[in-house]
Amino acid sequence: MGTVFFYHLTQSPLDVTLRMLIGKARSAGWRCYIKVPHEDALRQLDVALWKGEPTAFSAHNIVSEDGNSSILLGLENDQQGYECLFSAMGAEFPIDAIKVADRVCVLFDGHDQGAVEAARNQWKTMTGAGVSAQYWAQDDGRWVKKAEA
Repeated sequence: MGTVFFYHLTQSPLDVTLRMLIGKARSAGWRCYIKVPHEDALRQLDVALWKGEPTAFSAHNIVSEDGNSSILLGLENDQQGYECLFSAMGAEFPIDAIKVADRVCVLFDGHDQGAVEAARNQWKTMTGAGVSAQYWAQDDGRWVKKAEA
């Protein structure tokens, strides 16, 4: 069982942080599954991840287009075979999926009180189920670990 990392986004946008974390996961040899809560979020993140310089974008596919990519974006719990799971825009994974992943990253918008509250609830659920968790926040542009359970 891996650890869940909560990323409280206050200075960097989701796509920038996600690209950085995907890069770290891929350098560890992990396949990445990014879950979002609805079709609009899927399309929005799909476009954002393809933008940027060739060294900045994250080549990926969507579940409905190709279910066998190193980086896959989806709406469902189709994460089998993926070692690193990303929860974005309020999407959630079931505890049994979290317990078998090497790493889970929950990215949430720190300027959205609803997203902050949802992340707090996820933290309580996961730590209550015995999952190790870390809370990371941005401090002057750097990521700093603020809590661990």
